[in-house]
Amino acid sequence: MQLRYTILYVDDVAAAVDFYATAFGLDRGFVHDSGDYGELATGATKLAFSSTALMRRLGKDPQPPSVTGPTFEIAFETDDVPAAFQRAVAAGAAVVQPVRDEPWGQTTSYVSDPHGYLVEICSPIQLPSPG
Repeated sequence: MQLRYTILYVDDVAAAVDFYATAFGLDRGFVHDSGDYGELATGATKLAFSSTALMRRLGKDPQPPSVTGPTFEIAFETDDVPAAFQRAVAAGAAVVQPVRDEPWGQTTSYVSDPHGYLVEICSPIQLPSPG
């Protein structure tokens, strides 16, 4: 089994695709003609968006995300956290946590996308050497 999609529920799929492409430099996949679904290429796993209206038509009850009480986060890894953080903020992301160096050797920052999803921008985690 392989994780293929992470799908966020949003009111405006095209706006979400545009924001993530601009803020994080992701390659656009497509937005369906209906406007109810869109994708961005992020490697083996796609970041996708489905409209809240479509999910309701399918009998689901999507809830709005909460930055102050998140149930998950999206994390983008980069070697230049400060530059990636500034790019996201310039594209309209709200600052949740400015760039900082963590005691475990990783650099992290957090923003919120325009829909309220929590996004981490971080450096690779330095794993301890075995032995």
